[in-house]
Amino acid sequence: MLVLLPPSEGKAASGRGAPLKPESLSLPGLAGARGEVLDALVELCVADEEKAREVLGLSEGLRGEIPKNAELRTAGTRPAGELYTGVLYDALGLGSLDASARRLAGKSLLVFSGLWGAVRVGDRIPPYRCSMGVRLPGLGALGAFWRTPMAEVMPEAAGEGLVLDLRSSAYTAAWKPKGAVAERTASVRVLQSQIVDGVEKRSVVSHFNKATKGRMVRDLLLAGARPAGPAELVTVLRDLGYVVEAEAPARAGRPWQLDVVVTEIH
Repeated sequence: MLVLLPPSEGKAASGRGAPLKPESLSLPGLAGARGEVLDALVELCVADEEKAREVLGLSEGLRGEIPKNAELRTAGTRPAGELYTGVLYDALGLGSLDASARRLAGKSLLVFSGLWGAVRVGDRIPPYRCSMGVRLPGLGALGAFWRTPMAEVMPEAAGEGLVLDLRSSAYTAAWKPKGAVAERTASVRVLQSQIVDGVEKRSVVSHFNKATKGRMVRDLLLAGARPAGPAELVTVLRDLGYVVEAEAPARAGRPWQLDVVVTEIH
């Protein structure tokens, strides 16, 4: 099972370990592309703080992120699983998993990133600010930039098992499963169900979406679940107490779409 996660805008304030060692990161096939993005981002933030703020879409209150980007090569690092914070990662609670679940998380979770392409939760990276929607000078839109290198490395990373895609739309732009990999992929949407004037209304609510996805991954890890494909995933999630609605794709080479329906977050 490979679980694809979005990063979070919220990150730990600083690293606490040795500086970045690019060669130590997972998916070494992305090394060249990572170097290009890192060089472009650092150059932008060193050369022109105001332009960097505009390009990165940062508010005046986040101007302090630009000097951090300028020092990415020498800044302290943390495991990605500790670096990312926010609703999804709080619900996932990697730090409180038991040893077996942590090992499974290290093998199964892959976090997509505008700067790094994708990293595993054990990869040590410095705090940064660079979303997949950014257009860096010389490279253009990062979602488009990452498509070619991702297409080369992701089929191997996906292996022969289930791919559980929990990414937000900005990050799906960097890699879309195709062919046999797509047929083993399940993309999840979380819907909040409410009764309004006696009628059920369903909607996508950001907080419910992120929290439920984090809790769902945590439950799968704690259960030691290794579903072989989307149909088995549906069974596992229902056994774990989730309300899941799913239909097999109408055509070959397409991912499954799963709706997880929630009324509240426990």
